[in-house]
Amino acid sequence: MPKINAATVAEHRAQQRAALIQAAVDVLVEQGATAVTPAAVGARAGLARSSFYQYFPSAAALLAAIVEEAFTAADTATTKALADVHDPAARLDAFIRTELHLAARGAHRPAKALMQADLPPECLARVHELHHRHYAPLQAAITALTGEADAPELTAQLVGGTVQAAMTAVEHGADPTRVADRALALLRHGLTENPATSDRQARP
Repeated sequence: MPKINAATVAEHRAQQRAALIQAAVDVLVEQGATAVTPAAVGARAGLARSSFYQYFPSAAALLAAIVEEAFTAADTATTKALADVHDPAARLDAFIRTELHLAARGAHRPAKALMQADLPPECLARVHELHHRHYAPLQAAITALTGEADAPELTAQLVGGTVQAAMTAVEHGADPTRVADRALALLRHGLTENPATSDRQARP
């Protein structure tokens, strides 16, 4: 029996699988999806290439696992943050603050790399499905705050752009609390102001 570094064989296998996934994420972020090969990932994890196939039948299967796990931590964090929050403005606040603190820990790196990668069609479709599901609470808060019936998707896209810019700032070292305060100040003003009133005020 091969040497194990855990209390049980099951724990050992879980650790090895996690090491392969983390190694694959590092390769994905640094070099892109095409660089995620059994040899490259095994070497990065310090495991033989043959060990790779004990956990994943192919590089595509590993990418599929990354797709699923890339959103798990973020979904868990936002679900916990929103569990006892019901007011739309407070839910917007909680969601964005959680996203930015996740970004500060690098938790969004795999998802971002996956969104930009040349993935197999089924993997790419799953990424977009999980991405849409993850941001559904934010979409719902936006709709509740604005009461929009004509262009809720456009507003969501504009808010999403602000959130992505905030996440990029945090990933480059900006303080997540400070960035969240500024982003939320902009968003609260924009989402609660009546567009029809603004249009009338802007006319000469």
